[in-house]
Amino acid sequence: MDTQLRTPRLVSYIRDSRGFTLIEIMVVMVILGILAGLIVPRIMDRPEEARRTKAAIQIQAIEQALKLYKLDNGDYPTTEQGLQALVEPPSVGRLAKKWRKDGYLEKGRVPKDPWGNDFVYIAPGLHGDFDLMSYGPDGEPGGEDADADVNNWEIE
Repeated sequence: MDTQLRTPRLVSYIRDSRGFTLIEIMVVMVILGILAGLIVPRIMDRPEEARRTKAAIQIQAIEQALKLYKLDNGDYPTTEQGLQALVEPPSVGRLAKKWRKDGYLEKGRVPKDPWGNDFVYIAPGLHGDFDLMSYGPDGEPGGEDADADVNNWEIE
């Protein structure tokens, strides 16, 4: 009998609560709008940041291959020989004395930067034994902010 007395009150309570008011819905919409305005721009910048990080990692890997090349052959490849000297024995300039059979880079090819461009290699460099850089998304030297170059002498 006790359950019969509670059932009418429960039904009555359900009928009285009809949902959210317009003001409650508007408050939720404003809060969601503010959150989207703060979070979406930060998320949208992440792909570019990831490409810049990948370029820096690729530059460091190529630097290590260049150091191994120098260890085997006494000098870094010249600008004319380029990074291709890391995947096949150079045929111009100073020839490699002890070039490794499988080369110095994995997969037997010089990688492209994350924007699909070739890395730029200059030896001797202006900032060290060699300069190695990616010109970034615009593919042009220089640039600022999102178009800035990624340079080996700036990587920590």
